[in-house]
Amino acid sequence: MPAALDPLPFRDAFLAQLADPLAIATLFDHLPDLVFSVKDREGRYVLMSEACVVRCGLKSKRDAIGKTAYDLFPAPMAQRYARQDERLFRTGKPIVDNLDLTVYRDGSAGWCLSTKEPLRDARGRIIGLACISKDLVEPSRAGYIDAGFADTVDYMLEHSAQPLRLDDLARRAGLSQAQFERRMKKIFQLSAGQYLIKTRIDQAARLLADSELPIAEVALQAGFADQSVLSRQFRQVTGFAPREYRQLMRAAK
Repeated sequence: MPAALDPLPFRDAFLAQLADPLAIATLFDHLPDLVFSVKDREGRYVLMSEACVVRCGLKSKRDAIGKTAYDLFPAPMAQRYARQDERLFRTGKPIVDNLDLTVYRDGSAGWCLSTKEPLRDARGRIIGLACISKDLVEPSRAGYIDAGFADTVDYMLEHSAQPLRLDDLARRAGLSQAQFERRMKKIFQLSAGQYLIKTRIDQAARLLADSELPIAEVALQAGFADQSVLSRQFRQVTGFAPREYRQLMRAAK
């Protein structure tokens, strides 16, 4: 039976053997409806998957290096990407399941669901971000997503720690409450209320893992009324009490 491994040194030693660590990123080249990219703090592309190269009309991945979204995409798309990236760099918080404009292979515009994670150096400073975007071809072309709806989802993500009312969100999107709920369920498979809870749980999980804040303060910063509400909903979603989750994350580092 193999001896027990110390997981982190094992992982680091394996990765150090790779002749080309960037080869892992080529996995995304075989998924035409999935776009992967890495940018530096100035918004310049460092890596880009083949699907994105094709959409940008470039000859090779090399042609994307050093360019920004403003060099490769129509201005409204580039501006939207830049606003989101700046929010990530300012707050240090990942952006999860966000709606972004995209361009399909046939040149038409549509929407995708994006997740962006900050990339840090050895000192913990944010030096860039990694982004994965999944096409939402059917919903977007059926008219479920438009700029007003996407901006409302942006607003929900940015203000998830504040009290948000469904009627206010629907009005912001230019929809009835029923229409807004239908679109949320079609795109995210969650009601608006469930989506907000998921967003708040995600934020609480990051604070528990990455900060020393008391759990009561984590609850308030993540948008929960108090620690007991956080504890109940966190256990329902993750199976862990907040304190148990924090201990688990610390043990993994």
